[in-house]
Amino acid sequence: MRALRRLRAKELPVDTTELARFLIGKTLVHDLPEGRVSGRIVEAEAYPIGDAACHAFRGETPRNRTLFGRHGHAYVYFNYGVHWMMNVSSEPEGKGGGVLIRGIEPLEGIDIMERNRGVTHLQGLTKGPGRLARAMQITKAEDGLDLCSPESPLWLGTPIKPVSEIGITTRIGLTKEAHRQLRFFEKGNLFVSGPRKLLL
Repeated sequence: MRALRRLRAKELPVDTTELARFLIGKTLVHDLPEGRVSGRIVEAEAYPIGDAACHAFRGETPRNRTLFGRHGHAYVYFNYGVHWMMNVSSEPEGKGGGVLIRGIEPLEGIDIMERNRGVTHLQGLTKGPGRLARAMQITKAEDGLDLCSPESPLWLGTPIKPVSEIGITTRIGLTKEAHRQLRFFEKGNLFVSGPRKLLL
């Protein structure tokens, strides 16, 4: 197992699609009062500039302002009135784009994640963006945090082990631009969400 350190902003690609691929295998960490929760990012979707499915498509608003800030910040939003979801801002300041983190493989603080979710089924604990955010206690309070800052309790870390083959498919659950191949995942990982036909 490799030693974990925070990623530096200059290490993150300043391009949405490149960042989505880059994040596979990296570590997402949330340092909570009750302890650390962390996991390997195994699934991410790109929402680049000009993408009608991206929250930034119609321009900047108070809700999506983080997407237009510097890359490497957490954009957290409430989806369908049910789930918080977390993106990483991914373009130069003033241009909106983001990468949705869809799945992680739990590493640390699994007992905390289980309490947050109210479940003990490990494989389903962090599979899907809503489950992931709830397990890791990510809410609107984390929106705008710099994921590379040494001061941030929510941060991106280096990989702890090599990534196996990366798969690329269409994104999940969209009505706009659903044909685009912008979903990246670690092939064979049990914590990747979505229908089986998209995992082959």
